Amino acid sequence: MKTLPRRLAYGEEATLVEHLGELRTRIVVALAAIMVGFGIAYAFHSHLIHWLEQALPPNRRQLVTFSVAEPFLTSMWVSLYAGLLLALPIVLWQFWGFLAPAFDMNVQRVVAGLVAFATALAALGVAFGYFVVLPAGVHFLTNYDDTLYNIQIRAKDYISFASMVIVAVTVVFELPIFILALVRIGVLSSSTLRKNRRIGYAAMAVLAVALPGVDPVTTTLEMLPLMVLFEGSIWLSVFVERRTTAAHKTASEAV
Repeated sequence: MKTLPRRLAYGEEATLVEHLGELRTRIVVALAAIMVGFGIAYAFHSHLIHWLEQALPPNRRQLVTFSVAEPFLTSMWVSLYAGLLLALPIVLWQFWGFLAPAFDMNVQRVVAGLVAFATALAALGVAFGYFVVLPAGVHFLTNYDDTLYNIQIRAKDYISFASMVIVAVTVVFELPIFILALVRIGVLSSSTLRKNRRIGYAAMAVLAVALPGVDPVTTTLEMLPLMVLFEGSIWLSVFVERRTTAAHKTASEAV
């Protein structure tokens, strides 16, 4: 049985053939993780669909389909989305395992910390999207002019809408990671962020409008965390810069 690929040490030499062999093995491991995640998700796909339906008003939770293949395809897509989410940590770990030897241990520790922080933010984003944004959005949309229409919710369209909203909110919650990365590599600084707060808030508002969600309720609920996270990112960047400066000062004194 072939063992899993070993992560090379920083500066450790390897031939092109060895690198290609490692890359192939890591891709196989990532694809296998996605297949296993898909299988697990499919085993529970009815629970996943009922879980997504809970955001709908009680009288709208019986989704309808309008084609022969739609029930099958909808269940497949739900399972695939969930399977990708389940496999994502393994996929990212394989990707990082291939790139990590190019960076020294200090950078690897920084990246590991950012990954842990990003994972926590992603979990918060999924929770906020599912429990706050999605119910408010679908309640507004499914009750809008309900006296004029016979409102029936198509399974394919609702699953797509719900998935996009949750993914969009999850991505929004990764904003601090993006800003901290730019600060860390020197593209941005905390002073620049503080001087351009108004421009930053305007950019957050534009981003919220561009995110999935056609109604003002969903857009507003996506905008609020963007504003909070942007402000939090400014203060986090101040903290990161101070720690980096202190570390450099300690290192220079030691020399």
